[in-house]
Amino acid sequence: MDIEAFFEGMPFASLLGIEITECADGHAEGHLEMTEDLSWNEDELMAHGGVTFTLADTVGGAALVSEVEQPVPTVDMRIDYLSAGTGDLYAEGDVVRCGSDVGVVDVDVYAADDGDGGPRGDGDAVGTLVADARGVYKTG
Repeated sequence: MDIEAFFEGMPFASLLGIEITECADGHAEGHLEMTEDLSWNEDELMAHGGVTFTLADTVGGAALVSEVEQPVPTVDMRIDYLSAGTGDLYAEGDVVRCGSDVGVVDVDVYAADDGDGGPRGDGDAVGTLVADARGVYKTG
């Protein structure tokens, strides 16, 4: 399975501008550029919760797809919103369990700090933690 092509061809993720930047060995990373269309606040760019959730779900699925090399429909996802997403968003997901029926992935979502040169900045700081999530996906 061409994992990169699979995620590039996902219409909803493309609509939001989600890009999977890394996907291998049970780990995935992705980001999206925050725009006015993705904000819930007309006075300041603040990511709508659904945008944050979709990024977490997409990156979580990518992490598991890198293990099973097939699409993995979401069974359940829990997300805790910890801070407002006021900049571009970046997510990292890691497989916790990859079973024959379901897999579990933990995902952290960050807002890039302003002026740090991108979602990962200098490679040390990833920005403000916006949300943490745990997704369960069907693997079999």
